[in-house]
Amino acid sequence: MKRLLFAVVSATILSGCLYTNTRFPLDEDLWQTELGSKVGVASSHSVAWLVAWGDAGTKKAAENGGITVVNHMDMGIESYVFGLYVRRDTIVYGD
Repeated sequence: MKRLLFAVVSATILSGCLYTNTRFPLDEDLWQTELGSKVGVASSHSVAWLVAWGDAGTKKAAENGGITVVNHMDMGIESYVFGLYVRRDTIVYGD
């Protein structure tokens, strides 16, 4: 019984620590949003909280997707092992 309790408590406390992959909108009026026909993504990366590289800006994401008018944006974050490696994506939608 103690092992089961320990496993449940450990899983609850450590959930999302080994791997996390989330995506969320960067908009408040989602009921009015039209995404558009194009999608662009820009990413930045970090390793061991010491080294970071990349450009996850809106302008870079729009350039990567050939977008001139941005209608909506999402942010995606993928993290491994307590944040030892993290990738942040800016996803833009438009025409």
